[in-house]
Amino acid sequence: MVFGGDSGGGMTSGGADPVRLPADDLVLPFAVNALDVRGRVAHLGPVVDGVLSRHGYPEPVARLLGEAMVLTVLLGSALKFEGRFITQIQSDGPVSLLVVDFRSPDRVRAYARFDTDAIAALSAAGTVAFNDLVGQGQLALTIDPGRHMRRYQGVVPLEGSSLEEVAHAYFAQSEQIPTTVRLAVAEVLERREGEGPRHSWRAGGVLVQFLPESEDRVRHRDLDPGDASQTLTTPDAEPDDAWVEALARVGTLDDVELIDPEVAPPRLLLRLFHQRDVHVFDALPVAEICSCSRQRVEEIVRQFDADERRDMVEDGEIVVTCEFCSSSYRFDPSDFDAGA
Repeated sequence: MVFGGDSGGGMTSGGADPVRLPADDLVLPFAVNALDVRGRVAHLGPVVDGVLSRHGYPEPVARLLGEAMVLTVLLGSALKFEGRFITQIQSDGPVSLLVVDFRSPDRVRAYARFDTDAIAALSAAGTVAFNDLVGQGQLALTIDPGRHMRRYQGVVPLEGSSLEEVAHAYFAQSEQIPTTVRLAVAEVLERREGEGPRHSWRAGGVLVQFLPESEDRVRHRDLDPGDASQTLTTPDAEPDDAWVEALARVGTLDDVELIDPEVAPPRLLLRLFHQRDVHVFDALPVAEICSCSRQRVEEIVRQFDADERRDMVEDGEIVVTCEFCSSSYRFDPSDFDAGA
């Protein structure tokens, strides 16, 4: 299937009709062969709204966690095996911990820990920039293939004015593939017939990678200079024209386009690469599903010794609440007695 405008560009589909795709909670992989780029577009509606609204996060925390969810979905949806992709921010700032856990092929969950008073003070002062929220710390991206397989983790400091900038630092350090990403989160006002106005969260993003057939066209920054003098400086290689064009096109995106429910991923791609043929692949659905269960929580509690479990008892019972989905599990302390 091919469709497009008068400019000579168009879109081909390798799977379902792109026009009939749902607008929300999906990742749409694509390729632009003329530019040697591949990528993915993510649109999150009810999934991100469910996480952010359930926990009632303050607006700055919600935006940061929403961006992290988009980044994780864009990266995790590329896994070719049943495993997990985990994004984690640890810092000495008001947002001390942020975790997004993507379990392939389509399950995501997330939560954040933060200092309520510190966030309120920042909001009152009007200083809620990325650096104000996270201070000093690190971003860790982890691929967990599962049992009997080795984890891979890349870590970069939280240096930059946005999560996008930190992600780009990660790509430059850990990836051999030139990569760019755009992330956006917004709170919108929905009006439904017969109902009052409702605030909800939306998020979206685009990830694009340069994958030419010839490795000679990829600039490697970490080549060893060999026997050359340490005082010798070599000029930077000229960036590939195709990649320069792709970056320029991605640079025209604004946040509204990335989160607008009326701009579905196929339409967004057609606008972005309207003079180039875009090939889209099967869309990947995304759902907010937590992996916690009473059995798994009980197994965790059993790992503590008797004294530690005794300290957990409040009002005659042990209560464990999942930080991801807020589900609470109640146990009688006698459930963990020897032989129980």
